Amino acid sequence: MKRLTRLLATSGLLAAALPGLATQSASAAPTPAYLRQTPAWHRCSPDRPAAYECATLKVPLDYQRPEGRTLNLAISRMKSENPAKRRGVLLLNPGGPGTSGLYRPMRTNAEIPKDVRDRYDLVGFDPRGVGESSPIGCGDLSEAEVGVGGAYRPETFASDVSWARGIADKCREKSGDVIPYITTRNTARDMDVIRASLGERTVSYLGYSYGTYLGAVYSQMFPERTDRFVLDSGVDPGRVWRGMIQAWGTEAEPAFERWTRWAAERSDTYGLGATPEAVSATFWALVARADRDPIIHYGEKMTGDDIRADPSLFFDPHGASVVVKSIKASADKAPQPPGGTAPGASGKGADRKGPGAQSPLGGIRAAGPGIDAGGASEGPDAVPAGNATAVYWAVVCGDTDSWPRDPEQYARDAARDKVKHPLYGDFASNIKPCAFWQRPLEPATPMKTRADVLTVQNEWDPMTPLGTGQGLHQALKGSRMVLALGGEGHGVYLSNPTACANIPVNAYLSTGRLPAKDVTCHNPPPTPDPEGAGAR
Repeated sequence: MKRLTRLLATSGLLAAALPGLATQSASAAPTPAYLRQTPAWHRCSPDRPAAYECATLKVPLDYQRPEGRTLNLAISRMKSENPAKRRGVLLLNPGGPGTSGLYRPMRTNAEIPKDVRDRYDLVGFDPRGVGESSPIGCGDLSEAEVGVGGAYRPETFASDVSWARGIADKCREKSGDVIPYITTRNTARDMDVIRASLGERTVSYLGYSYGTYLGAVYSQMFPERTDRFVLDSGVDPGRVWRGMIQAWGTEAEPAFERWTRWAAERSDTYGLGATPEAVSATFWALVARADRDPIIHYGEKMTGDDIRADPSLFFDPHGASVVVKSIKASADKAPQPPGGTAPGASGKGADRKGPGAQSPLGGIRAAGPGIDAGGASEGPDAVPAGNATAVYWAVVCGDTDSWPRDPEQYARDAARDKVKHPLYGDFASNIKPCAFWQRPLEPATPMKTRADVLTVQNEWDPMTPLGTGQGLHQALKGSRMVLALGGEGHGVYLSNPTACANIPVNAYLSTGRLPAKDVTCHNPPPTPDPEGAGAR
């Protein structure tokens, strides 16, 4: 019984599983010390609002050994200014994995309607291993080592294997004693420590992108602590994590087809073809031409793989048309059109941060308004180089044991998907560092417990596509879904003041009442395109 009591206590399930023990003496089932902390709040910085407060908690590295090594957990808050209406706390997560959320309360405070704002203290945090929360690193990483891998070609696959193995080795060397514990399940446990430290019986939550999976895991591990949860831009629990990366390949195809129709209807503006078939032919001719002889685009060589490296581009028909028109002008050695784009807008750089090999992470990025970018640490922990990359792979590889361990499996899958999903399928299925990662300490979290939460999704989200958002909704029994038809971009709620999803989300956060059924709304059309009135 003592062993069972300890295990249940460390997972946060003691009271729910053995309610009788709650009435026994403290010596029989003492509350763990990490759940008895009181934050020492202080002003975060002289150059930030006085209402924006920070503190640091201590959490176990390993919750199975709570008396052992600890990690710092940096938290922040902006309190409700209306105590009469205050319900509790709204914990915020912008996505990732590997993204700081410490500054999120300030961002959300500026965007959220007052009627919702009054009900909550806004609480942010850097997840374990990130930013100011005992950050981890993988040492010096090359530009190629901060992406998710390149295109599959049989003649370069051995180099791809070396790339994947090298990242795993570097991360293990620099942070191998901590990395096995940088997982979604442990971050969910940390969230419950935050809840307890604030003296709250339950917690509400607004999570974007990767934050939707984190919120879903919390709802399964701590269902009795789950209050009003909004999960925006959904990760499908059934696809973590290789399947989520592969979704960029499968879901880019319908986005590409939509783009060809859009560009064909505006052939006078973009000159890419008068029919969808002609637009598609123009694009693939550019890819083939660049593979034979790289196109010099704004002074940089661009191969066919470079052109294909950012499938997120095609979820924005206007942006895709501008980029492809610009590349075509470079290929034809013609003057660049007005609004032409330098490398980066096509995925070969940092301007358009899609899942290409040379994007900053290419992961399930932060979403929503005011994306929290990385920066210099203001706390006691100096952020090592490659922090975001280290946390990204720690979570993606450490959450699940479903990654193949045989490199040849990746070669077979990538060759297959290059045919089935030619835009990005081989990138997505090519080998990743997870092939050489240590085995996870825990299995992935099954979604078996009812979760009365609200999921939110744009129809044309490039990073967590519609299919993955629907998968999240289906996995969480009791959830409702708000789908913004015509919605583009990664992140829905508060990302656009005119987004149709804002109304039902505000209502849920204000009242706690889920819609009686799933909601489908229509986003207003985008503003006219400056390159031709009404072209967009």
